[in-house]
This record gives sequence, C-alpha cells and structure tokens, in this order.
Amino acid sequence: MKILLIHQNFPGQYKHLAPALVKQGHQVVALTCKVKQPTQWQGVQIVPYEVKGGSTPNIHPWLSDFETKLLRATSCYRGAMSLKNQGFEPDVICAHHGWGEPMFLKDVWPNARLGLYCELYHLTGGDFLNYDPEFPSKSPEADKLRIRMKNMNNRLHEEIMDAGLSPTQFQADTFPKRWRDRITVAHDGVDTDLVCPNADAALKVSDDLTLTRDDEVITFINRNLEPYRGYHIFMRALPEILKKRPNAHVVLLGGDEVSYGAKAPKGQTWKQIFIDEVRGRIPTPHWNRVHFMGRVPYDTYLSMIQVSRAHVYLTYPFVLSWSLLESMSAGCAILASNTAPVREVMTEGENGWMTDFFDKDALVERLCALLDDPETRARMGDTARQFIREKYDLRSICLPQHLDWVDRLSKLEPRPVLD
Repeated sequence: MKILLIHQNFPGQYKHLAPALVKQGHQVVALTCKVKQPTQWQGVQIVPYEVKGGSTPNIHPWLSDFETKLLRATSCYRGAMSLKNQGFEPDVICAHHGWGEPMFLKDVWPNARLGLYCELYHLTGGDFLNYDPEFPSKSPEADKLRIRMKNMNNRLHEEIMDAGLSPTQFQADTFPKRWRDRITVAHDGVDTDLVCPNADAALKVSDDLTLTRDDEVITFINRNLEPYRGYHIFMRALPEILKKRPNAHVVLLGGDEVSYGAKAPKGQTWKQIFIDEVRGRIPTPHWNRVHFMGRVPYDTYLSMIQVSRAHVYLTYPFVLSWSLLESMSAGCAILASNTAPVREVMTEGENGWMTDFFDKDALVERLCALLDDPETRARMGDTARQFIREKYDLRSICLPQHLDWVDRLSKLEPRPVLD
C-alpha cells in the first residue's frame, strides 16, 4: 500500500506510526514544509514543499487565521501535484489538518482515503470560551461569530474526511455529531519502557546543584509558561509553598512564548509577568530554591519527572498534555486540576489528587499534605504507572490501534469532493 503522511512539523504525531507502517512493507511518503531538501528517515521518503505567499496587511482579524491555513493548503497542493506528476498515487493519506495542508488533497487524488488527526474543534460554551474570568474576551458579543470562522478549517476538512483519529475522548467530543461516527479515539501512546521510575535519577539544575530522589522536588511543566496551563495559579501559590516547605526545590519547565490563548501584553511574557507579581512576597533564600529550566532536551525532562516527589499539573478544559501521561508513567505523585481532560485519565485518590483549577489555597494545602504522606505518594504513583501501561502503552496498546485504524481506513469508500 502507498501511504502519504502530511504534517507541518513531521513526524509530529506520526513519530511511531510512520516507521511501523514501513516495517509492514508499505511505501510511506511524508510531505512537509519542515525540510528544504528530500531526505529519508527510518524508511520514510520525506519530500519538501515550500509555503509561498504572506498575510494580507490589514485583513479582517477573523480571516487572518484562515488565510494562513489557506496559504499552507495551496502550497501543499502544489507539492502534491508535483508528487502526482512523478507518478505517486497514494491509497491512503494521513494528515494533521490543524494547519490547513490537506484541504485540497482530494482534488489531487480523489480515490485516496483521507484520515485526519482530529485534535480539537473550537467551542463557545462556558467550559471553553472565557473559562478563566481573569482573561475575558475583548468582544464577548461576537465570540460565537469569531469561533465559527475559526472552525472554517475544520468544517472544510469534515467534508472530505473518510475517517478521523483523536487522542482522547474529551478531544473527540468537541467535534459535532456529524463527525463522531467517523472518529476513533486512540492516543499516540507512551513509551512506558523508557518513561519509568528511576531511583538513581539526577537532575542538574545549575552548576552548583543536582537534585535526586532524596530531595523534596516539586515539578511543574508546560510547553510554554502561560495561563492555559495554570502557570498564573501555580505562581500565586508559590510564596506559600516555599514558606511551608523550607526544604523543597521547585523546578519549572517551559518556554517564554505562547502555545495557546492570548499573547502577553506587548513586550512582555506571561512568565515574567507572574514572576514580577509574586517575587516581592518571596524572600531571596526561598527564591533561590526556585529553578526555571526553560526548554530542555528530552533526557533532562525525563530526569525531571523521575526525581519529582510531587508533580503539579493544571490546565483549562483543553488538549491534554503529554507531560501528565508521562509523569504518570514515571510513577509521579500528581496533584492536578479537576478539569474534564484530566478526569479522563485520573481518578481522585486512586492515581492522583485533584483540586479546583482556580483555588490556589487548596493547591497549597493538598500539595503539602501529599508531600507529608509518602505511603499515599507511593501507592498513587504505582497505580498511575499501571494505569498508563494498561491503557496508553505505546507498543502493546496504542500503536496497534493506530495500525488497525490505517488498515480500516484503506478499505473505506472514498468520500468525494463537494463543489
């Protein structure tokens, strides 16, 4: 079978699936704007395409997001036409449509089956839009109109999607009913052999300090430190945490940019805004026990969750972070926000503790209680790891699900392009 993969940051979600398809004997080609020259990766032929064009000055703000996706779609279309002219005819196309690339690929290959990675459909309900009252919409009366436009990319892809794949039930359920019978829930998977407890783990946080399992280490991980992942809540709890835990070291991982939600005010970062807010209430000796790691190599990140005595995970009702599942796989004792995506993988008192997202005082109280209870930490950490191994293990659970999904996709009758 000939399989085409589309991802603007290849391999992305196809990191494990692509090589597995090669091992099954399929011809696998990836079309991506990430590379400049054709190359090979684990048996996958990687073909570049160039994104051409730029955003229109002074375009309506509701259209700017879609215009970016349209530029990628037309650029990917040209790359696909070049592949077609070379004689490549895929049986199956698997694509992450979040950036728009596969929008016109059925026009190139109408007989191919298109499987989409359905990450999120934007919703306007109170549990989604304006979830955090601290950061209200600038024009709430127009939110439904703006979000409808933001979903234009999703809607256009729904017309041509033969099958979809969502990593969690929460994410699948954000999509309208007309999608859901075509969406399979299957997570990308956690390599539980690699991400495992390690009694000898060590985390170097500075030239003068290396933390181990003997230290009281509190961890907090975001891709970028921002409100969507509760960074502001954690920082506001920090002065009291440091006061009550005089021997604790708090290690934060995350960049200064924005992955989700609104950007920080011009010239500022969310990271620094909330440092500035709390720094005056934290004596310097306490502040010296706070370690911002920025973005780090994967092995450093792995050491971080392996030395963690208590891991704090906060999130809006949104896409579930890999860091939570991997922290569970590493056997961490976890205190997380009681939000819908978390409840899908955590049960209070069994494989973690939960607290209200906005209640920083409860966060402090429960975190201190967890740190004072080694038996509960050990029990919940063991249960968390076992849960991940049973439900989210890469090799025994998730990768077979993905391979089965591709096989079933290949047998579907292709949906036609609608005029």
